[in-house]
Amino acid sequence: MKIAALVSGGKDSIFAIQKMIESGNDVVCFICLVPDNKESYMFHSVNTDLVQMMALAADIPLLYQKTSGIKEEELNEMKEALSNAVLEFGVQGVCSGAIESEYQKSRVERICGELNLKALSPLWKSDPTQLLSEMIDSGMDIRFSAVAADGLDENWLGRKLDFAALSDLEKLNRTKYVHIAGEGGEFETAVLDAPFFKQRILPTQTNIRWFGNRGFYDILEAELVSKSE
Repeated sequence: MKIAALVSGGKDSIFAIQKMIESGNDVVCFICLVPDNKESYMFHSVNTDLVQMMALAADIPLLYQKTSGIKEEELNEMKEALSNAVLEFGVQGVCSGAIESEYQKSRVERICGELNLKALSPLWKSDPTQLLSEMIDSGMDIRFSAVAADGLDENWLGRKLDFAALSDLEKLNRTKYVHIAGEGGEFETAVLDAPFFKQRILPTQTNIRWFGNRGFYDILEAELVSKSE
């Protein structure tokens, strides 16, 4: 099946693509919807510029579209982007990285239904610890790009998601109720490498912004390099 992937640049949307490829689907394009409103209910807003480099790294075409980020109105903009994907790439289905957000999943399904597309959520209701373990085992290079929860301090920004980080998240889940996969908005991530990438992303200029109880890891400049380097 020809699949359009909704891509935020975070771990979930990228791992969902990996699952689609492993199940024999052809991911023919990325769709990145970038909200002007940083409080968008639907779309990720941290390091979305990096998605352009991810598409190059994966050698998959990208449809990059700005949206208002206004609740419900942004769904019309998503529908427009998906319609364009159908016309340009013959898309038959759409995958997203939804894990627990019924709000996001139901709205993607609604728009897909209106366009006669199949909505696919390969990570839906996955066990968070098992899911992150699979991501780490796959060889994905995942970095924490934003944190906003008690227990997640400045030292997490830019940190790699490995088994040590996963163990720390499990402890914070027990003591601070931090969701292990960040489904409560506790953190966001950026992906620098994935199994289906043909090259990896190497940040060359980064910046950390810390505001006392939340912060951001900005990748200001990056380059594509061989996976052998």
